Amino acid sequence: MIRFLISAAIFLGTSAAGLLIAGWLIDGVELQPAGFIVAVLVFALCQGVLGPFVFNVARQYASAVLGGIGLVTTLLSLAIASLFEGGLHITGVTAWILASLVVWLVTALGGWILGAIFIKRRVEARKDR
Repeated sequence: MIRFLISAAIFLGTSAAGLLIAGWLIDGVELQPAGFIVAVLVFALCQGVLGPFVFNVARQYASAVLGGIGLVTTLLSLAIASLFEGGLHITGVTAWILASLVVWLVTALGGWILGAIFIKRRVEARKDR
């Protein structure tokens, strides 16, 4: 249970960071403070639900695109999160593509790095026992 909570916290944190960085770097990506938390929660939930679904569909019908599953899932999750007014608004094809790349990169790298740090600490704590 603790591992799940740590993973969820890492994913929520990296999702928030990814959205903030995309909003800061990319023209056409706007984040409203009032709806930012809702946008992060919706984005993270969609990522968690759509990831396995998109993977299974791609594996069955288009195995050549399996490497891009994370980007596709990120794009779909951004689209769903932007449907909720007052949080995330993306305009323009270029902004959609760049936002997907930036958010995917931040969540992937953040998840790997923070996951490795927490796993290392957990292993060290078990050694000390």
